Amino acid sequence: MTHAGIVTVAGKPNAGKSTLLNRIIGQKLSIVSAKPQSTRDRIVGIHTDAEVQMIILDTPGLLNPAYPLQQAMRATSLLAVEEADVLIHLVDATEDEATSLAEAAGLSVPPRAPVLLALNKIDTLTSATRDALKVRHPDGHLISAITGEGVDSLMAAAAKLLPESPFLYPDDEISTQTMRFFVGELIRETALEQLEDEVPYSVACEVEEYREGRTPIYIRAVLYVERESQKRILIGARAERVREIGRTSREKIQELIGEAVYLDLWVKVLSNWRKNATALRRFGYRLPKERRP
Repeated sequence: MTHAGIVTVAGKPNAGKSTLLNRIIGQKLSIVSAKPQSTRDRIVGIHTDAEVQMIILDTPGLLNPAYPLQQAMRATSLLAVEEADVLIHLVDATEDEATSLAEAAGLSVPPRAPVLLALNKIDTLTSATRDALKVRHPDGHLISAITGEGVDSLMAAAAKLLPESPFLYPDDEISTQTMRFFVGELIRETALEQLEDEVPYSVACEVEEYREGRTPIYIRAVLYVERESQKRILIGARAERVREIGRTSREKIQELIGEAVYLDLWVKVLSNWRKNATALRRFGYRLPKERRP
């Protein structure tokens, strides 16, 4: 009998959840940034072996929300925790967070699904520190999402906890999300890489057109910021910064889809979009108490 189900990866910002998803899938699906809170929505990866299919959810980092976008991010994470058949509580081992997932998520009761503790970033630790972690967390899995160390053992443990079920998706699929979604994420990732201070957290990307059927594929996308001053920063002197963001984004997109791309990239202002429920819905976010269709 085959086994299948949802494996949700949850934890605080910058624990390495997106890197772990990409490692498990063997392909870059989730954007990776040194800046915290880069994952704003759940990213779905599908990993299928001979008898096991895992629908792996990468989630926004658990935090105390300060404004509506963060409230939407937290709601997304909590819903993924609620839907899980297995939970992986990913912790930055360099911080050795001792709290349970229920405490980290602010839950009044423990989650329904079984929880596997995974202590990430062990590639940065000394042997002595690793040994101490094993003593403090005898049931924990010491892993490095960067190098892959310990990840196979973690996945084997998760597989044993999944229910008996037919596969939920064809065994050659790796995600349920559209190419348009991943294109927007790659563009936003590039902006995160090239912007400093507060501007990256004010950037949203909307893919307005994705036109196939001819070479190169035509993509028109808009980077939104909240203020005119941010727009000037994003565009840069003589439009050099936005051109560099466009060039690097195009290279990433071409690597993902394996075809030539013409990227038509614009920058616009949508005032205070992170605090505006209508704007958040436009970008696909769901505020607390709202469910996905």
